[in-house]
Amino acid sequence: MSEAEAIPAADPGALVRRHAAEIRAAMERVLASGHYVLGPDVAAFEEEFARFVGVGVGACVGVANGTDALELALRAAGVRSGDRVATVANTVTATVAAIGAVGAEPMFVEIDDATMTMDPGALEAVLRGGKVRAVVPVHLYGQMADMTRIGAVAAAHGAVVIEDCAQAHGAAWNGVAAGAWGAAAAFSFYPTKNLGALGDGGAVATRDVALGERVRRLRQYGWQTRYVAEEGGRNSRLDEMQAAILRVKLAYLAAENAQRAAHAAAYRRGLAGLPLRLPIVAAGSRPVWHQFAVRTGKRDALRAELAAGRIGTAVLYPVPVHQQPAYRCDVALPLTERACSEVLCLPVHPTLTAAEVERVIAAVRAFFA
Repeated sequence: MSEAEAIPAADPGALVRRHAAEIRAAMERVLASGHYVLGPDVAAFEEEFARFVGVGVGACVGVANGTDALELALRAAGVRSGDRVATVANTVTATVAAIGAVGAEPMFVEIDDATMTMDPGALEAVLRGGKVRAVVPVHLYGQMADMTRIGAVAAAHGAVVIEDCAQAHGAAWNGVAAGAWGAAAAFSFYPTKNLGALGDGGAVATRDVALGERVRRLRQYGWQTRYVAEEGGRNSRLDEMQAAILRVKLAYLAAENAQRAAHAAAYRRGLAGLPLRLPIVAAGSRPVWHQFAVRTGKRDALRAELAAGRIGTAVLYPVPVHQQPAYRCDVALPLTERACSEVLCLPVHPTLTAAEVERVIAAVRAFFA
């Protein structure tokens, strides 16, 4: 019997191959244009992505990566050195690195045990301590945080909301898209994201035109007029070539999110009844399944068994940020710590076949049998 083909945890190259002809045409267009930095493709992508998110034309600013997007959104919203920013600890370190880059102090908030996103009740307890300037809810695994309650709690305490949407392109909460709830939102276009470039890229989305214009200045040295800095900025521009590629892939994002949702539905049916915590879909939530994150106390053994069967998985994230050497602090987050010790992400990318999904299901069921 021949060895089974490997099923990768993520496969951005497969999407490149799927859209190869259009991607090559877009790249050739940029090469022929003579515009390589902040050219027509960046401007067009900003308008198209703003419409996709639902924040209005011109309210999207392309930047170099998702970490810069969050940092610049915080700066544009008035977060300064010495301020406090509330966020979660079961996120990629980049979230907290962006907070630190503006000189702010992260205040870690406990998660809701069912959704693994920020708990609005825990947020209120943190905000009652005072001096929290901003709240950064992380929409994790393609699942949105409860933005209705988080927005209300933040508003009651005078804190600005900046969404971390790096894993939520196209997700919605009560019919409103990720990125359209807060004062601003940060998106990443890292290749493995639901909308991924062929390198780094990011964007800030906002309904606030003035805030968007400030991000536009900050991404290019603080210039209002070329070569004249109105304030201290930096070089964080979305590359023209990446923008052209993202325009191609954006046209297919809704369909590819639907493919992810079909895989997730198959997992939810096929893995039901096992001693395994499956992701829930909260009322009002429309997830986009960036990851299919299950939970088990046998995480490492299950991962090893799947790897032996050539099935890739990922652990997002194994060590909560408040326990990492660079950000260690004395805060009690037992639900966060337990989630990080149990979570395992199964393949759910849109180029999976139905047969591959069934193979993953069979392998997981065999492990628990």
